[in-house]
Amino acid sequence: MQTSKKNALKWCWLSVIVIVLDQLSKYWVETHLIPYQPLPVLPFFNLTLMHNTGAAFSFLSRTGNLSTWLFSMVAIVVSIVLIAYLRRIPAARRWMACALALVLGGALGNLLDRFTSGYVIDFLDFYYQHWHFAAFNLADSAITVGAAMLLIEAFFFKREPS
Repeated sequence: MQTSKKNALKWCWLSVIVIVLDQLSKYWVETHLIPYQPLPVLPFFNLTLMHNTGAAFSFLSRTGNLSTWLFSMVAIVVSIVLIAYLRRIPAARRWMACALALVLGGALGNLLDRFTSGYVIDFLDFYYQHWHFAAFNLADSAITVGAAMLLIEAFFFKREPS
């Protein structure tokens, strides 16, 4: 049954932008950098091409194809749930729609890597002296910003009673 109420699915344009920027940046890094050789940009930041077969912070990276399939399936399920949720929430909930679209775009950007390469391409390498934060990419950034927005929504936005 089709409702006359507009939904937030139109925010998928933001997901597409995240995917395109993510894939373009990864293509540039793959064609211009040598794996694991840092390119200094700032005193606390390098571009360093890395291949991550695990999840965030290389979690489960030593499990071979198992992690690739596991994280691919999780990304597919999460993407389906996010699309379904975008379809259900009203278009007026722009903050929530933007957050969900960012997470969706990031999940699909990394999923493309897993399908095409068997690993995720990471390259943003922040550090302080000899301590390096785990390398990440634009898709990871979109997921993180979207998740932070969801937390802000949950704790600070007033909701109307259902």
